[in-house]
Amino acid sequence: MRKRTKPADGSDGAEGGNSAASLTRGLEILRAFTADDATLGNQDLIERTGLPKATVSRLTSTLVGLGYLHYDEMLGRYSIGPATVSLGYSALSSSAVIHMVRPLMQELADQTGAAVALGTRDGLEMVYLANCRSMSPVSLRLNVGSRLPIYRTAMGLAYLVEMKPEIRKSLLEQLVAAEPEKAGDLGRLIENATEDHRRDGFISVFGSWHSYINAVGVAFRPTDGSPLVALTCGGIVDLLSRNHCREFVGPELVRLTHRLRARLAGVHDALTPPPRTPTWKTSAE
Repeated sequence: MRKRTKPADGSDGAEGGNSAASLTRGLEILRAFTADDATLGNQDLIERTGLPKATVSRLTSTLVGLGYLHYDEMLGRYSIGPATVSLGYSALSSSAVIHMVRPLMQELADQTGAAVALGTRDGLEMVYLANCRSMSPVSLRLNVGSRLPIYRTAMGLAYLVEMKPEIRKSLLEQLVAAEPEKAGDLGRLIENATEDHRRDGFISVFGSWHSYINAVGVAFRPTDGSPLVALTCGGIVDLLSRNHCREFVGPELVRLTHRLRARLAGVHDALTPPPRTPTWKTSAE
């Protein structure tokens, strides 16, 4: 997360009774926590948000009082509180898309032995909203709340390709500004993803995030006006070879979105195409 620009005197220019600014700062503190963080200290929050020490102290005290943060006096560190958990749970449990897609995701995870996830964009990253894993001991161990780079993952690239052009243009400018040295890679990855989507209907990513991970992704735009989301199925190269991704996993992920759209419309799965017969190929190409 990029730091905010602070006034030369070290004060918070947004103070002075501005409740909207205080709310924004409080949300920045909550957003500083990731799925990998059990606790954060004051210095962690200062570094991640760029907020002055006095502002962090004042806002964390308020957030603790409201139950959005928990403070461990023995450790002197903060963790996400029950009010934040309840708020996040309410948002996820009220989503028709998440409710309908989970059994379909689990079915595909069991079929492939890989991990299947649903996510959306948060800033310059993708964040998991739901995930399902098979019983395979080598399945990816990412969870709800996990964050991934948007331009090096199948989920993120599928999301980018499906975005409205004017919004995508602005996001790409932000990505280049954040990592100017990656501008060339970004352009190449977007070009490849666009071609994949045109040819196959899904995005394939082989080793761009981690060299040992292959994945496919597809975006899904709910017809009820809900935000754009993306689905991905990924695993280690020994489990998901390039050929297997392109011939079976990708088409099955597309089929999953067709089944999801049908279910959201109240149409039975019998009207969707039958599953393809997998052509397993367990060696990386």
